[in-house]
Amino acid sequence: MNEPQACELRLLETALYLDNVGLEARFYQDLFGFRLLSGSTEREATFVALEVPGQAALLFFKKGANAQPVDTGRGMIPPHGGEGSLHLAFAIPTDSYQSWKTKLIARNIKVESEVHWPRGGRSLYFRDPEGNLVELATPGLWAFQSPQAPPE
Repeated sequence: MNEPQACELRLLETALYLDNVGLEARFYQDLFGFRLLSGSTEREATFVALEVPGQAALLFFKKGANAQPVDTGRGMIPPHGGEGSLHLAFAIPTDSYQSWKTKLIARNIKVESEVHWPRGGRSLYFRDPEGNLVELATPGLWAFQSPQAPPE
């Protein structure tokens, strides 16, 4: 048996813990077009899974709903949760940066900050309805991405 390698890994899912799961799910569906995989977008929803197309699942849990283990009938999911303003980032192509910025402004979503990174990447930051920090980042932010010429 071969030892598992880090290069085999990819991020499968990430989670946010929210007061209003349905509102957040609708925000991400409307802005990004993420498809509903599981759960409900109703106000009373306690869980939603959205597909980040072909890459991962974005999970929304009602705050406190996972303080105890969950029996799936096929095994136990350990307790988990998060507090405060969390952060997540989505990769975008360099040539769509301005289009995303324009889309956010057109939807009255305040762009909180923009950063030009030393490797040539750019990021724009905004908040979702519950105050989580969302980042849209072009290639060149991290060393594992294709480097680009620094901006002039």
